[in-house]
Amino acid sequence: MFKIKTFNQISSKGLDRFGRDEYEVSSDTMHPEAILLRSHKLQSSEIPESVLAIARAGAGVNNVPVERLSKQGLVVFNTPGANANAVKELVFAGMLLGSRGIQGGIEYVNHAVSESSGDVLNKQVEAAKKQFSGAELKGKTLGIVGLGAIGSLVADLALAFEMRVIGYDPALSVEAAWRLSSQVEKAPNLQWLLAESDFITLHVPAIPETKDMIDKSALAQVKSGAVLLNFARASIVNENAVAEALDNKRLSKYINDFPSALFAGRNDVISMPHLGASTAEAEQNCAMMAADQLKDFLENGNIKNSVNFPTVKLDRINAERIIFANENVPKVLGNVLSILADHNVNVVDMVNKSRGELAYNIIDVELQGNEDVINAISEVPQVLSVRLIS
Repeated sequence: MFKIKTFNQISSKGLDRFGRDEYEVSSDTMHPEAILLRSHKLQSSEIPESVLAIARAGAGVNNVPVERLSKQGLVVFNTPGANANAVKELVFAGMLLGSRGIQGGIEYVNHAVSESSGDVLNKQVEAAKKQFSGAELKGKTLGIVGLGAIGSLVADLALAFEMRVIGYDPALSVEAAWRLSSQVEKAPNLQWLLAESDFITLHVPAIPETKDMIDKSALAQVKSGAVLLNFARASIVNENAVAEALDNKRLSKYINDFPSALFAGRNDVISMPHLGASTAEAEQNCAMMAADQLKDFLENGNIKNSVNFPTVKLDRINAERIIFANENVPKVLGNVLSILADHNVNVVDMVNKSRGELAYNIIDVELQGNEDVINAISEVPQVLSVRLIS
């Protein structure tokens, strides 16, 4: 029986994926093989030696010490795309708030209703509504930085709103490219997108390469009066540079999901309390995807949507399965195969893939639980972890 330790409130739709006969799922399990969490900061928690994998029910993994876990051969999963629709809808709510005087109008009406009623109220509202007039999205240009699961959905909805859509993503995958509408214009560079766009929305991961991507020099290229939206990660935007761009009217509004004291009280900033994935549907989708990925890994050794290891899948046949992770250096696989040969173990099928400094291997063998073989593999230099799946 596999043991899963949970942090946070995980949707029951996800937990139900673990069969009760094969899995024990609890928040107080002592020796789990896997951890399932949402926002809990794992850096401050002790990770038991029994853990083989960690899955975050969400896209970001900034609350998981990925680098440290990679050195131990632990696989870290996330759930890209599971909350994409929820974020897409909130982005467009932000765009509508940024183009129309919705927020100010609601605040005005709430105040007016408390002061007046009847014909007096109606006259006040009619006289005041001009100050809350805005513009339509139709015909405006939307620049999307990052064209993954969320960015492509935002592009589709913008096209339905009859907007011109420009996209920029230097790391665009083949899969994402196939998903993208042919009506999306490909920006040659970020500067060109910023100069062309009435609305700019960010959908890139928080990695060292994207920190302060939108800084003073980038904002100097922005079309005057543009609206900047950030529903990705706070670190992508340099807040001081944004405040300066708002002060000099280079930006007309900054709409984001990451409240900051720097923007408190500003009428040209709309900050939300990290609502991007806060829907029942998104939480369910993330939990189900995370659970399915953990199950396939624990039961079969397959990896999908890992942030530190390559995608690896090998269909199960009637054989025992050895899986091991190692540093991506020469001779490791050869040494392991030599061990199997020395123990007269026949290899039925295998797959070996690498990603950066890490490699991962699945080897189906004719083996009957020989612990000596597993122990010998674990002693090979640069092997980080190994296990046998019967």
